[in-house]
Amino acid sequence: MYSSTSRTRAPKGSVTILSSNGRLQLRFSYGGKRHYISTGYPDSPEHYRLAEIKAKEIEKDILYERFDPDNLDKYKPKAALSTVTPVTPIQKNQATLSELWAKYTDYKRPSLSPSTLAKDYVRVSRCIRLDLPSQSLNDSVVIRDWLLANKTPNTAKRILTQLHACCDWGMKSQLVNVNPFAGMASDIKVPKGSVEDTDINPFTLEERDLIIAAFKKDRYYSYYTCFVEFLFLTGCRPSEAIALQWKHISKDCRLIRFEQAVVISEHGLVCKKRLKTQKKRSFPANSKLAELLMSIRPENVHEDAKVFPSRENHWIDMHNFTNRAWRTVLLKLNVIEYRKLYQTRHTFITAALETPVKNPDGTIKMLDAKDVARLVGTSPKMIYEHYAGKSKELFVPEF
Repeated sequence: MYSSTSRTRAPKGSVTILSSNGRLQLRFSYGGKRHYISTGYPDSPEHYRLAEIKAKEIEKDILYERFDPDNLDKYKPKAALSTVTPVTPIQKNQATLSELWAKYTDYKRPSLSPSTLAKDYVRVSRCIRLDLPSQSLNDSVVIRDWLLANKTPNTAKRILTQLHACCDWGMKSQLVNVNPFAGMASDIKVPKGSVEDTDINPFTLEERDLIIAAFKKDRYYSYYTCFVEFLFLTGCRPSEAIALQWKHISKDCRLIRFEQAVVISEHGLVCKKRLKTQKKRSFPANSKLAELLMSIRPENVHEDAKVFPSRENHWIDMHNFTNRAWRTVLLKLNVIEYRKLYQTRHTFITAALETPVKNPDGTIKMLDAKDVARLVGTSPKMIYEHYAGKSKELFVPEF
């Protein structure tokens, strides 16, 4: 032991170095009160000399009357200061992207329509679980690059937008600290015409008639001929045609009420009230359409019966119909460029804008964009921007 163990009274103002439990301690009296300062040093020759330096510092301050008994920390080595040791908070294991997305979906579920849930949320969930190269939020750049390399720009942008919203919610819910997908979606430029409503490449009326005739002759899919013709003659969305029941059609088949749609949900096909952009709309059938409906209307029809049921009397599954019937029949028609089923809608709109209409008094007029928009359940702005301007041939009048 190298510290002093003397019990003799120390001179006034002097500091004694003691050993307590193997650690060096400074002891001195000031103002009639005894003070102890723990150095935290072990009792060894090297550390004893360090303690002596501190002891002399205290003695000097007492001598020059600058000692402050309320500020003894200045004499303690940094290692011995009674400070709170920073404790790294125990962090929860950060959720994987799949886990975070599942929680986000559960949060959003009450406010989502079945079709939105199935189209956007279930598809993104499947992509996260089965396709993405990583489940870690730390690999956001890897995920972005994979999406751009393996998905269309529109799909990649849509998924990244959803992932950004998910992580934004995760931050607000204190599940993640940062949003690693912030700003990624906005950097992706989507080519024009990549969305169904604006990817407009209509069939000509001659091509329309060839497609209907091909369905009528097809050995396997002739059953769907009237369904396809109805789509061409109304320009309605396929989901609206599938949801039609006979209660939505007047007895003379001259008026059709579109007010529901069949959509894909997490649990299969469901019929939902309301349409995509409106609550309901009425559609006046022309002679050709009324004749078609009368030809398929049963004599003793129940009002809830489906107008266009599947072979098993269920709702038509649009995904299966497109991939099997529509694709098969059109690919046999070598003279027609293959286009998606949604082009039946674009065909009707284009023809409605270009085909003259005879008034009861015998005069001829053209339907304007506002009239066509009401018929098909879209906005006049959409018609003007994507159909009306393109369907009219430009010419310079004679001045």
